[in-house]
Amino acid sequence: MDLAKQHIDIGLYTNQREEQLAFWQVEIGLEFDHVGKLGGGVHQLRHHMNGSILKINHARDPLPDLAPSGYRRLLIAKPDLTEVQSLSDPDGNAVDLVPMGHKGVLGIGIEIAVSDLAAAKAYWVYALQFQAGDNDTVIAGDTVLFLKQDDSVKPTPDDKNAPGYRYTTVQIHKCDAEHAGILARGGREGAAPRTIGSTTRYSFVRDPDGNWLEVSQRAQLTGTLEQ
Repeated sequence: MDLAKQHIDIGLYTNQREEQLAFWQVEIGLEFDHVGKLGGGVHQLRHHMNGSILKINHARDPLPDLAPSGYRRLLIAKPDLTEVQSLSDPDGNAVDLVPMGHKGVLGIGIEIAVSDLAAAKAYWVYALQFQAGDNDTVIAGDTVLFLKQDDSVKPTPDDKNAPGYRYTTVQIHKCDAEHAGILARGGREGAAPRTIGSTTRYSFVRDPDGNWLEVSQRAQLTGTLEQ
């Protein structure tokens, strides 16, 4: 995969705008970037996170109470820490602040609960072309993914607009080619490529449990949306 950025992003949905902003900006210490309007009463409040972006998608209308996705925990490296601090945001999303280098995390890490470890590894390593690490980890750019076998995992809902961590994003140079390549190597289509104005061309693919991954070609990073 031809990455335009060596950092994976993660998106969550919430109805608690002010509470979430206070938690992530004040308690966690993330720097606010800007607001993007996604339509349908959803505003994306983007925050810097060691090169990655946390996308806080605030929905105006009540979000449905759906089963969680497999994205269960976010780890953020902090240079001034000597031990792990385990916290939860106002919606109960788990986040660990960790010392630099803890379990190999220098930027961020994402813990993913999976029903079939072998199938999950095949998806992340073969279909998405990331590097297999030690102890059931996958190295995606400089982001560490921790795959955790969990026999209680149920398929991720088809509607990703629900509270909690709901999707990750990989920034690439050519959306259409990467999307087609992922499907050819066994990935499952979530949504075909589409373009938002002059800023982004993106699509979605899904892992064996249905977890959503956004394949994003952002003009700010690539200089063009040409395919």
